[in-house]
Amino acid sequence: MNGFATALQPQYLLYAVIGVVLGTAVGVLPGIGPAMTVALLLPLTFSLEPTAAFIMFAGIYYGGMYGGSTTSILLNTPGESASIITALEGNQMAKAGRGAAALATAAVGSFVAGTLATLALTLLAPVIATLALRLGSADYVALMVVAFLTVAALLGSSASRGITSLGVGLFLGLVGTDALTGQQRFTLGLPSLADGIDVVVVAVGVFAVGEALHVAARMRRGPVPLVPVGGRWFTREDFRRSWPAWLRGTAVGFPIGTIPAGGADVSTFLSYSLERKLSRRKHEFGHGAIEGVAGPEAANNAAAAGVLVPLLTLGLPTSATAAIIIAAFQSYGIQPGPLLFENQAPLVWALVASLYIGNVLLLVLNLPLVGLWVKLLQIPRPYLYAGILTFAALGSYSVGASTTDLVLLFLLGLLGWAMRTQGFPVGPAVVGLILGPIAETQLRRTLTISQGDPSALVTSPFAATVYVLLVLLFVAGVVLKRRQQRVEAELVAITRAETESKQEVAP
Repeated sequence: MNGFATALQPQYLLYAVIGVVLGTAVGVLPGIGPAMTVALLLPLTFSLEPTAAFIMFAGIYYGGMYGGSTTSILLNTPGESASIITALEGNQMAKAGRGAAALATAAVGSFVAGTLATLALTLLAPVIATLALRLGSADYVALMVVAFLTVAALLGSSASRGITSLGVGLFLGLVGTDALTGQQRFTLGLPSLADGIDVVVVAVGVFAVGEALHVAARMRRGPVPLVPVGGRWFTREDFRRSWPAWLRGTAVGFPIGTIPAGGADVSTFLSYSLERKLSRRKHEFGHGAIEGVAGPEAANNAAAAGVLVPLLTLGLPTSATAAIIIAAFQSYGIQPGPLLFENQAPLVWALVASLYIGNVLLLVLNLPLVGLWVKLLQIPRPYLYAGILTFAALGSYSVGASTTDLVLLFLLGLLGWAMRTQGFPVGPAVVGLILGPIAETQLRRTLTISQGDPSALVTSPFAATVYVLLVLLFVAGVVLKRRQQRVEAELVAITRAETESKQEVAP
């Protein structure tokens, strides 16, 4: 209730509205996913005090998630893999003249799933934080190993590429001055690197600049092939078919979001597979089934709230977007983890309360503003990506007012572009940069206490349990990935069969 008392104050409500509108406006642009949206708008919050900044940030986070569905439905351009299913069914609905119904079920489904998942976060997070207060340094090392290996193995197309990306991030985390010995490491003699590379510069460079270069390089020029919003609005029949899918999507998305098992993209594919199996209208799937939009969109937003459970209670990011949110906390000198609920209780509960408020604002603002978002989709590509690069440069320069940061920004942007081009995921690199120094500190502390005995890392009951669970998580992650690949293969087969049938009819 104290959180709501803070978040409902007029100035904080204004920040929430600004965050929702900005997050949706940037997230709706073609080729821009939630991670890039959050990274791009992260520097905007630096001039605010922490409570206002995180309330605004919560609106940006949820707004970016919602904006991707509009792009997928009307443009058939998913900003990330979690929006592929929405693009498949939602764009087919739009082409059939039911774009309004597709947008409505996505918006209402996002609201229902986001609210239920935030309620689960409210009840679950304090319990986990209380238990986490009993953890020692060896236990934290075990948690860091889980975060490193699962994120590296499950966020990429292959485990080897994910681990390579993680190694890049761990190396970047070593740049600077060693806290224990005072020795400078990998600074190339530059005084500006003595304090290390700012996480915000890395996040904006690898995500925003790298993604802008990648998308601009591979997407064609010319006008956007936009499908007009049309047809009847959300009917009673649409609601009858959608609400069970919303609840099932929430039940699938939230638990998968809380564990390092692939995040929102896995949950959307599993939700889609579940809806296909349970539906009495299997023939509509692949041709614009409303359940194929309602379930995955609910799973996507429920997973977004689920990601905040390990992030706030343990300081562990389970997705690329979560890694950037940790960077936002660290920019204010706040480290997410079990002590967050003790040391920053007013801030945490204001943030959680703002998630409820942000969900309501998304529903109230975005349904009437669909026409405005459609106009944003028609921005010419050269202006769009030039604007993104300029905004990224201004935001990164505002962090430390250093030209070195600008040079690093574009070097890291080129690195992010090269990684995407060669199929390397960028999420593990940011996770390695953020968690690497923390893992190093806890590892050295454990070995110091045990006088160099490495067995201390696995003899703790909690650490031993975590390593056993790590094996189980890997097995579960592989199974979920295979299920996702199977659904993708089925979708490719459906698309190919549809194309062949059209070619046969054409003569």
